[in-house]
Amino acid sequence: MSQVLAGVNQRTRLVGHNRLEILLFRLDDAQLYGINVFKVREVVMPCPQLTRYPGRNPANLGITNMRGTTISVIDLQMAMGRPALKQGATTALVVTEFSRSLQGFLVAGVDKIVNTNWTDMLPAPPGMGDSHFLTAVTNVEGRIVEIIDVEKVLFGVTGVKDTLDQKNSNAGAVDATGYHVLFVDDSAVARKQIERAIQPTGVGYTAAKDGREGLDILKQWAASDAPELKKLCLIISDVEMPRMDGYTLTKEIRNNSQLQHLYVLLHTSLSGVLDSGLLEQVKANKFLAKYDGSELTRMVYERVAELAAG
Repeated sequence: MSQVLAGVNQRTRLVGHNRLEILLFRLDDAQLYGINVFKVREVVMPCPQLTRYPGRNPANLGITNMRGTTISVIDLQMAMGRPALKQGATTALVVTEFSRSLQGFLVAGVDKIVNTNWTDMLPAPPGMGDSHFLTAVTNVEGRIVEIIDVEKVLFGVTGVKDTLDQKNSNAGAVDATGYHVLFVDDSAVARKQIERAIQPTGVGYTAAKDGREGLDILKQWAASDAPELKKLCLIISDVEMPRMDGYTLTKEIRNNSQLQHLYVLLHTSLSGVLDSGLLEQVKANKFLAKYDGSELTRMVYERVAELAAG
């Protein structure tokens, strides 16, 4: 356990190399699950005492105070539509930071941290339908590891605050019709959120499920001199994606003479790693922490205004 905690605290940065570290953990079965180390603040054993409150989702076990911060504790297994986790000697609380908040996920036990490549992360099989909670699958030492779509888990437990405020987000806005946006995200929940935020602007938009698909679309547009590329005001890209992450997508765009001028907004749930040094390193134009619909809408209007002004 001490080695796992040390690995989490190091938060090794593998930016621009299409690599990541994942924390492996278990629920009440033999399956291994994973979460990006960038999202993990710490692992706590045993789970601290919880304060329960009425009206909460059954998967929300209550709240606890950790170092002066109140966090919700979620039974990850219940949040995925399964029976409550059987707590035992190895039960651990994985405290995560993303989407502008802290939350804890109760798991049956943690295993270790592994260093891997986003190219080894494969999208969840399409035959699984929409009821699963996976964003990717990979192979670690001959075992299948399922990467959890934490955004979908949280959406099911807490819902998503609708932060769209058109009165404030489009104040003084120019006409955005005729412009285009490409957004890239492996989470179906996130793609729907982005779609809702940009639809009111009137821009056209294209969605991609990972960085590789997004880059292929851009290259196809460049090869065919497509109108979408000519009027592309913004690329909105997630960071964590199978096959190709957002950092590597940005790097590929900057290395392509036909695409290098494009404006890239990294729209990420990894709120704990947003800083100017990282922004300069990956050569993106801006970071925006998930999820604020009004900010995203305003960003589209601002980019259109900049382009219209020449």
